[in-house]
Amino acid sequence: MDKIKVGVVNYLNTKPLVYGLEREPISSQIELIGDYPSRLAEMLLNNEIDIGLVPVAVLPKLKEYHIVSDYCIGTEGEIASVALFSEVPMHEIEKVLLDYQSQTSVALLKYLIKEYWGINPQIIQAENEEYRNQIAGTTAGLVIGDRAFEQRKISTFIYDLGSEWRKITGLPFVFAAWVSTKPITTEFIKFFNEANALGLDKIDEIVAKATFNLFDLKKYYKQHLSYFFDAKKLQGMNHFLQVINEE
Repeated sequence: MDKIKVGVVNYLNTKPLVYGLEREPISSQIELIGDYPSRLAEMLLNNEIDIGLVPVAVLPKLKEYHIVSDYCIGTEGEIASVALFSEVPMHEIEKVLLDYQSQTSVALLKYLIKEYWGINPQIIQAENEEYRNQIAGTTAGLVIGDRAFEQRKISTFIYDLGSEWRKITGLPFVFAAWVSTKPITTEFIKFFNEANALGLDKIDEIVAKATFNLFDLKKYYKQHLSYFFDAKKLQGMNHFLQVINEE
């Protein structure tokens, strides 16, 4: 039987979800394929993977999609790893560089800039990792994932996108969800959910094995990230999709 191709993000925030996928009984049924978020979105659009932990901003581009798990990459407030970084206060920002690895965060940032922050900077889509060297003076930059923890040590001003969304809407935010473009069997989804849940009970073990000293990972996993895709997160996601569709 062909293995189900599962696209996962190569960031620290996915380790609790991936923990169980790397173990039986599901590991022999799947092929894990790792990449950054915007690339995984392209892979799902091009049918290169069967299931992907993809940016939710890609959902309107899919002719058909199914949320295939009770778990996601979400936050109830401050996410810590998705932020606009700057050396000057927000009202002095003249240019914003967008992270090439992102789709959802880019859409959220554009929404915040246009509707709530009252600034009108030049917006430039970055093409590669060199853009982070340009975050200086009045040029700010959106940085997501593990690289955001590096940037937190460099930049003076940090505008956390999860916090900003919560402040405005009172809702949690979903950055990425497990999505397929065709139906997946109920039996597989059961195994998939159980695999996702396994790592959430192994946070201490995951943190102990990680070689990362830029941020308190236990705090990151237990306070900043919120993995269960509950009704409030669905409400937050649907509201986000509605507002970016109106842009």
